[in-house]
Amino acid sequence: MFAAGTYFQRVNFFLFTLLVFSWLTGSANAAEENSPDWGSETLTGDWGGTRSNLYSKGISLEFNHKSDVLTNTSGGIKRGTAWMGYTDARIRMDMEKLLDWDATTAFIQYHSELGSKFNQDYIDSFVSVNNIEVGTNTAQFLHAWLQKNFFDDSLSVLAGLYAVDSEFYVTDTSGVFTQTPYGMANDLGQASPPIYPVGALAMRVKYTSSSQNFYLQGALTDGVPGDPNNPHGTHIKLGNGDGTLSIIEFGYTPQTNEQSSESANQDAREESESFNKTAIGFWNYSARADDQDPANVGVRRQNRGAYFLAERTLLAERDHPSQGLSGFVRFGVANKDIHQADWTGSLGLHYLGLFAGYDDDIAAIGITVSHASEPYQRINASLGSETSVEATYRAQVKPWLALQPTLQYVRHPNMNPATKDAWVVGVRLEAAL
Repeated sequence: MFAAGTYFQRVNFFLFTLLVFSWLTGSANAAEENSPDWGSETLTGDWGGTRSNLYSKGISLEFNHKSDVLTNTSGGIKRGTAWMGYTDARIRMDMEKLLDWDATTAFIQYHSELGSKFNQDYIDSFVSVNNIEVGTNTAQFLHAWLQKNFFDDSLSVLAGLYAVDSEFYVTDTSGVFTQTPYGMANDLGQASPPIYPVGALAMRVKYTSSSQNFYLQGALTDGVPGDPNNPHGTHIKLGNGDGTLSIIEFGYTPQTNEQSSESANQDAREESESFNKTAIGFWNYSARADDQDPANVGVRRQNRGAYFLAERTLLAERDHPSQGLSGFVRFGVANKDIHQADWTGSLGLHYLGLFAGYDDDIAAIGITVSHASEPYQRINASLGSETSVEATYRAQVKPWLALQPTLQYVRHPNMNPATKDAWVVGVRLEAAL
């Protein structure tokens, strides 16, 4: 088992290693023409050319921070306001440039959380109203993997510390929301797979057709990510009885090459970035799970499920086809004898550039229904479901800074008939450092 030390020791070690690594990579004068514009896209800039120099050698560094302030105005457990913070560091390495390893990439993501437990202490909903809230504030690695591509990048194999919600059950149009079910949906999320904030040892294989219209991906991971008995730091522990999680997803992503304006005086036409994805997935744990009914003590069930997702560009602006209205739908099922929810479903709308002059702003609204399984309803006198709604607007104030107010409504938090419906208002600050 590997366990990291205290929070500040880990941060100081990471920063020291980064500075030494930057110095060892050479002078800060070399930079590729196509490197990112660190000066305008990040708060801290190019570090005197160090970032550009590292990028030219195949090393990309990203640092991000999110701060959320949420207020429960009514319902839930109690009224009140809380702050949550999230910071991460990401290093992506082109191993072909670094070590002459053909078509190989390494990736490391390290993150930390601070602040309160807003959903736990104020709302107590099944669908958490905040997707950076964690059970225990700590700092740990989420990803640390190596990927090798074959056959002109049509086949890739990844191995290492990995979180499945980075590639499975993903819709890009739902990523703007601050509630949890628009990342990894709760039908699978309640089974405790390796998802944020804890990754697990895994192997993932992905095949993409030559036309890029179809893909098939599958992953095999440790069945119990981290160490449930010690949530602090990074742990890789393969315990007896953990079993494995297997997940497979088949997707259809038809490619288009639409162009925007037909104006004769437009020198360069903008290429459309439309959303068009449909996918189905299946997951299964090799280890069985306990039946939730106290009358079935000792009975263990197969822990498995399936999901469907789709997203589309519904209306593209004529002169700026990457902007416009998009929509998504997601639906998943899990074993009713094991889990609180036997199915969850969500849908939503996403508009990029709703107002003239604010082309990078996003307006979105989403709704999620989590249905209580029959055994859970019977045991807990549940109403049967929880409905969560979020309306949000992400304003891109600067290329490196976004402010995102959110308004949320939770009907029957945690499917509990005794808990009043909750109204939540808040704001997220997000910065690329």
